[in-house]
Amino acid sequence: MIYTTLLNIAIFQGIILGFIILKSPLFNSTSNKYLAFAILTLSILLLNLVLEIEEAYTPYPFLRFIDDVEWAFLLPVFIFLFTINRIDDAVKSRQKTALVFIPFAYSAVLNITCDLDTVGGVYHIPEWSKGLIDILSQIELILALTFIPFLLFYSYFMIKHLKDKQEKKWIFILLSLVSTLLFSWVITILTGLFFQYDISYIMKILALFGTFLIHWTTYIGIYKYKLAKDKDGIYNFLNKDLAISYIDLPIEETIEAEETREPITADNIYFQNLEILCKEHHIYTDSTLSREKTAEKLGISAGYLSQIVNTITGDNFANYINQYRVEAVKEMILNSEYENYNLLTMGLESGFTSKTTFYNAFKKVTGKTPNEYRISNK
Repeated sequence: MIYTTLLNIAIFQGIILGFIILKSPLFNSTSNKYLAFAILTLSILLLNLVLEIEEAYTPYPFLRFIDDVEWAFLLPVFIFLFTINRIDDAVKSRQKTALVFIPFAYSAVLNITCDLDTVGGVYHIPEWSKGLIDILSQIELILALTFIPFLLFYSYFMIKHLKDKQEKKWIFILLSLVSTLLFSWVITILTGLFFQYDISYIMKILALFGTFLIHWTTYIGIYKYKLAKDKDGIYNFLNKDLAISYIDLPIEETIEAEETREPITADNIYFQNLEILCKEHHIYTDSTLSREKTAEKLGISAGYLSQIVNTITGDNFANYINQYRVEAVKEMILNSEYENYNLLTMGLESGFTSKTTFYNAFKKVTGKTPNEYRISNK
């Protein structure tokens, strides 16, 4: 009784959490939605066990579709999709994501077809095809032994493309917990299949581990590591929706030699092109941006770039770039669509390399911390 109560609490929590992530603007990103699907899938796996323990499939045979489908095929799929949707778009675009659903679809069709032969007597598999069904079932087993480990290991490989060290750490732990659960499930199933052992006790232990995984994801993922960070949304804002007036001037591909320098005024062609790089091309979002890299884009020396910026703005190059980064964050804070977004992520995606650099620069420009600025403008 206590055991099933614990499972029911975890199932309820998982379903509620999954739908909150799917519906709440606080978690408005594609990657978070895949995490929600993973949590819902884990909840269904636990529900299946509860229905078996309570022998609910006998009086309610229509529920047997929950047992027919191997939901374990979906759990690594959603964790994988969650991971790759948090990495660089160039890497993500190379992934054939639709293919990862094939094993689950294959398993579902096979098991539901076979179950129709035993439930209700509506449909019967011909005797001559029983051998084919056995072969297809063996293929399903091979898929479980190869597809699940491959996708989990590949997810580990994709983690290296994450830029945020804190995020990389928590996703690594999440993936390790899911891998432990699924590998234990596969080994237990194989043990029961080949050695005819009673695996019900071990499956109950694994179910408890699943409840822990749901609770852990709730606390660590939502509360501590802020799954509400929506890098996709912030990226789109910085590159498409930024409400800063742009100068409609093309950047010249070939610039005069530096020896023919113009007067260093606001009309200086190099300074105008620097403004275009910042206002239209958002080069400040590159956290590795340097004076040398920018000077190379402009076709001048780093020293001359510093002289231009110092003379026209009265500030150095680093502060000039940070000013754009701060303005981008301010724009997002003042935009109601981004009121629940994580402030640190706004800063990092705008080009700052650390929390300290971001907070210091923001306070230098506005006189307030990002959080104080957000509160004062609500």
